Amino acid sequence: MIWLALLPLVALTGHTLVNAALLRRPVRGAVVTERVAVLMPLRDEAGRVTPCLEALLGQRGVSDLEILVLDDGSTDGTADVVRRVAGDRVRLLTGAPPPEGWLGKPYACAQLAEAARDRDVLVFVDADVVLAGDAVAAGVALLRSARVTLLSPYPRITGAGRLVQPLLQWSWLTFLPLRLMERSPRESLSAAGGQWLVADRAGYERAGGHAAVRGDVLEDLALARAVKRSGGRVALADGSRLATCHMYASWRELADGYGKSLWASFGSPVGAAAVVLSLLLLYAAPPVTAALALMTASVDLALWSVCAYGIGVVGRVISAAATGGRTWPDPLAQPVSIVVFAGLVARSFARRRRGRLSWRGRPI
Repeated sequence: MIWLALLPLVALTGHTLVNAALLRRPVRGAVVTERVAVLMPLRDEAGRVTPCLEALLGQRGVSDLEILVLDDGSTDGTADVVRRVAGDRVRLLTGAPPPEGWLGKPYACAQLAEAARDRDVLVFVDADVVLAGDAVAAGVALLRSARVTLLSPYPRITGAGRLVQPLLQWSWLTFLPLRLMERSPRESLSAAGGQWLVADRAGYERAGGHAAVRGDVLEDLALARAVKRSGGRVALADGSRLATCHMYASWRELADGYGKSLWASFGSPVGAAAVVLSLLLLYAAPPVTAALALMTASVDLALWSVCAYGIGVVGRVISAAATGGRTWPDPLAQPVSIVVFAGLVARSFARRRRGRLSWRGRPI
C-alpha cells in the first residue's frame, strides 16, 4: 500500500499541468487608447533603475501614456539618475516620509496613484523590472479582456536564488485553482506579485487603494484581497515573455528580502509549520527515504520513493516551462529547494520575534 502515498503528488502535479494550460498570457501587439499611468516607486535604486527607465521610455501601443517616478527618500542619487536618463519625459515626484501606521512602499504607491488621478489604468512597476516594448499595452489589453480589476503578470526572475525563486510560480500553479480564484470572492483565494501590477483605476479606488494596505508587508497580496473585498476580480498571468525581474543580486539580499515578508505569508506560526512540514514530507523526504531504503535493502520502498521524487520533479518542470523558468537541471533540486525554503521561513519568524526586520533602512 506504499503506492497510496503517491496519490497526493500525482494529484498536485496534475493540477499544475491543468493550471499551466489555463494560465493567462498577455498578447503582444495590442493597441490601447485608454489613459494609462506607469507608476514606479524608488528607494536607493541608482544602481539598477536605468534599464527599467529606458524600457518604459520605449513603450509602444499606448496612445496616452504618462510615466510617474517617486523618489522615496533615496540617499544614493537615485533622483539624479532618473533626471539624467529620462529628463522631462517622466514626472519625477519627491516622496514624503511615511506617516504613522504606513510602511514605505504602500505610501510611495499611494502618492503615485494620487498624482495620477486622471488616468484610467494604473501600472505599478518595480525598479528591477525590465519590460518589453509592448508590455504595458499587452498588460492593459489583458486586464480588459479578462474583465478583472487587478492583473498580476509575473515576470521571468533572474539573478540570485535559482533554488527558491521559482517556487513562487510553482506554488501558484500547484496549489491555487487559477480560474476559481478569478471567480471566487474569497479573500483566501488571492495571489499577486508586486513587481508588475495592472489595475483598473476605478476598481483600485473602490478597494481603498494602497491606503487599505498601508501596514501590510505583503502589500501586493493584501491589495488583491482588498480588491476582492470590494467586489472586484483578480487574475494572475504569465508575464515571462514580456518582462524580466532581477530581484536579488546575491543570496544575502535574497535572504533579507524573504526574511522581511515570509512570516506574513502564512497567517500564523502554526499555519507556517503545517505548510512547511507538508512540503518537506511530500517533496524533500522521498529521496532521503530512497537512500535509507537502499541501505536496508528495502527495494520496493526505494522504488516507490524514487517515483515520488520523480513526480515532484515533473511538477517543477511543468511550472518552469509555463513561466519561462529553467526546465533543466534546476527541477532536479526540488527537494533541496524545499529545504532551503523551510530554512528561510524559520529565519523570517525568528527575526520577527527578535524585532530585527527591516528593509531599505526602515524597520518593519
